[in-house]
Amino acid sequence: MFTGLIEETGAVVKIERKGEGAIITISHSSALDDLKLGDSISVDGICLTITHIQSPCFRAEASGETVRRTTLGSKKIHQKVNLERALRLNERLGGHIVTGHIDEVGKISSIVPEGTSQKITFQITRRIAQYLVAKGSVAVDGISLTVNEVSSDHFSVNVIPYTTFNTSLETKKAGDEVNIETDIIGKYVEKLIARDPNKKVDAQFLSEHGFL
Repeated sequence: MFTGLIEETGAVVKIERKGEGAIITISHSSALDDLKLGDSISVDGICLTITHIQSPCFRAEASGETVRRTTLGSKKIHQKVNLERALRLNERLGGHIVTGHIDEVGKISSIVPEGTSQKITFQITRRIAQYLVAKGSVAVDGISLTVNEVSSDHFSVNVIPYTTFNTSLETKKAGDEVNIETDIIGKYVEKLIARDPNKKVDAQFLSEHGFL
């Protein structure tokens, strides 16, 4: 489990195809020197397992399913990627709960300056738009962001300069693809409602099922 608060950006050193899957080698700074074999790490929001370490690089293997459902298969050498180690139980949950399991690949529609921040609009499908709500959370390439507006096929966020310059958003432009993970709480609520379509969702319902 992750928080969506990026610890640092790394760079793609090598990508090897292995059948339908892939092995990716990523360089990192000394801030992540405590990585261990078998650790989970979020790479642009994708939960991967570290299979080899040779400082200042680590290697992780992705299945064919992961390659198909994420941007991993289109990564280029030297491309900047967001890195976050798995959450420890004694740490603050400063962002939101991020699983590292991507819902779909979205596309940046526009990037528009708004004062000192940027308004970024993403194109998505109706399938995942239903899980997004204004002022709710979403993970974009592993970055925990707040949804400002949402429609049936788009949503937008406002990004402050600190986030832009300390993540891969610094290099993004309109037309680029990104990994999107919606808030898992919405998916659990949907599943509970599906058991009884006539069930009213109110404060009591959410409390009974552990959401409040």
